[in-house]
Amino acid sequence: MTARRCIPWPDKRLRSPAIAVEEITGEIEAIWRDMIDTMEAMPGVGLAAPQIGVMLQLAVVDASEKRGEAVRMANPEILHSSVQMREHEEASPNLPGVSAVISRPRAVTVRFLNAAGEMEERDFVGLWATSVQHQVDHLQGRMYFDRLSKMKRDMLLRKARKAG
Repeated sequence: MTARRCIPWPDKRLRSPAIAVEEITGEIEAIWRDMIDTMEAMPGVGLAAPQIGVMLQLAVVDASEKRGEAVRMANPEILHSSVQMREHEEASPNLPGVSAVISRPRAVTVRFLNAAGEMEERDFVGLWATSVQHQVDHLQGRMYFDRLSKMKRDMLLRKARKAG
């Protein structure tokens, strides 16, 4: 098991868009394995490669109850989002000690390059959908708290500085 260290906020890599993956190689598979180990060690329901300082469009999501069902995604793109919203408390290992309730679409359809190197379209609902959207934000250089009002975001970041 190789759990990697999550880079601390405000590392500039957390604000930078990740680079698209051209093909699934042994190196990519190894990064995904480390990402799953890191996600399990937190424990969390998802992880994007920039969170561990790898600037590639790679994400893993596992919102299953029994675990061990991680979906590996390269270049995930949200094609459709439901109109119905869902609120969920979100946090990040890059900014420990704080969290916020974020409202996101309840379901999404995502296209991504899967572990077999094939394009796949999949529907995600509930916590799976929340986690996928959270990871796509990371791949675009955004954090969950960017979805808060300026006042709430400033309060959260002040609280994080005090906790850190």
